[in-house]
Amino acid sequence: MAEVRVDRRLAAILCADAAGYSRLMGDDEEGTLAALKAHRRELIDPLITQHQGRIVKTTGDGVLLEFASVVDAVRCAVVVQQGMEDRNATVAEDKRIRLSESTLVMSSSMTATFSATA
Repeated sequence: MAEVRVDRRLAAILCADAAGYSRLMGDDEEGTLAALKAHRRELIDPLITQHQGRIVKTTGDGVLLEFASVVDAVRCAVVVQQGMEDRNATVAEDKRIRLSESTLVMSSSMTATFSATA
């Protein structure tokens, strides 16, 4: 009988979304969308690339990311949270876009869970 080889890889999956996004959109749809796009373009997407991650899927205010390394995923999550805090420093409290707690799952034959908060 022929042996079937299964190719496996270990991946760290990071999920994040904007906390209070529906309220922000209800208050100012155009401003919220413009701010979120600016955060993605100027901060989040470059940091994903810098930490060797890739965007698997976006869902409006959410993003699903894949990293080959758990260390890179955690570092990226922490730096993004710090960057968002810096970017929000001059924004009115009720207009701030904050990323919710990020979930990190290591997937393959083993699974682990990690929550990163700023």
